[in-house]
Amino acid sequence: MSSPSSSLSSSSSSSSDLIPYLPNDVALQCIARVPRYRHPHLSLVSKSWRSVLSSAVFFSTRSLLNCTQHSLYIIVRVNCDLKWFVVNQNPRILVPLPSNPFPAIGSAFAAIESKIFVLGGTVNDVASPAVQIFDCRFGRWKLGPRMRVGREFAAAGVIGRKIYVLGGCLADSWAKSANWAEVFDPAAERWTAVESPAEVREKWMHASAVVEEKIYAMADRGGVVFAPGTAEWGVVSTKLDLGWRGRACVVDGVLYCYDYLGKIRGFDVKEEMWKELKGLEKGLPKFLCGATMANVGGSLVVLWESKGNGKEMGISCAEITIQKLSDGSLCGSILWSDVILSVPAGSAIVHCLAVAV
Repeated sequence: MSSPSSSLSSSSSSSSDLIPYLPNDVALQCIARVPRYRHPHLSLVSKSWRSVLSSAVFFSTRSLLNCTQHSLYIIVRVNCDLKWFVVNQNPRILVPLPSNPFPAIGSAFAAIESKIFVLGGTVNDVASPAVQIFDCRFGRWKLGPRMRVGREFAAAGVIGRKIYVLGGCLADSWAKSANWAEVFDPAAERWTAVESPAEVREKWMHASAVVEEKIYAMADRGGVVFAPGTAEWGVVSTKLDLGWRGRACVVDGVLYCYDYLGKIRGFDVKEEMWKELKGLEKGLPKFLCGATMANVGGSLVVLWESKGNGKEMGISCAEITIQKLSDGSLCGSILWSDVILSVPAGSAIVHCLAVAV
């Protein structure tokens, strides 16, 4: 009878072992704990490591071990092209990504787990129903099931691992009226119409956010609220409507946006009140051109277009931690702020969103 050590040595001598003298499942857990920015270096160790790093089981293991890291994905329009980048955290490294194969104007964006969904948009002046999916784990694009109608400048939100899309189409036919809102179930890979009352069917949606399992979307005139859990529709409050300007994101149940007075403000839907995010006066420019926001791992990350040397302009970024004080006021602290990208003058930030991989 062989001893445990000799048996282990025998089993570890296989060329398929990831780490000598360790079972592959244990070795996988060790590798999965390495920060993502180190993965390119790990892929140089061996063919077996390179294969593991590009496998679905590797990313599933990272998720089970709670080792996923939030990264900011940025889409910038440069001339007529859409350029994609990811800002990896700790350390901050900007990495270019492959662009979506069918760029469009006015697409909506949503993220579920490690995938980004690009929904519709105008292609050759025609609203498209196409869905393009970027898998952030492997850096690859694919086409998803098409929406039931073409859309441009729609609102999108994720609730219960399903994507809800509102508007972006003129309800001038039965098909568009019946499908003014629809929902995508990734598990079933199917779009389904969502019933909506005629009075909420605005075409253009300028901004949207999910707060407490409800989708808030701002239209040309006011905005709409939809609660999928109860299938109830409503209109946004006057206070929210008057204060919501541009793109927004939600951190700890508070909706944040950048207003025309050069302030970042948060709206608490429970208190029905806008509050200035204080503490940023000396850390940010007075005005943030093209400001866009995302919740990255619980921090508020703000992007804006900064001045360059004439031929070029900068894309600047700041990460802000937020604290709600005992008196209910909101206080922000800037962790870092820097120019993260230089692009040709005339470029514009299209969107940004966070994904954990």
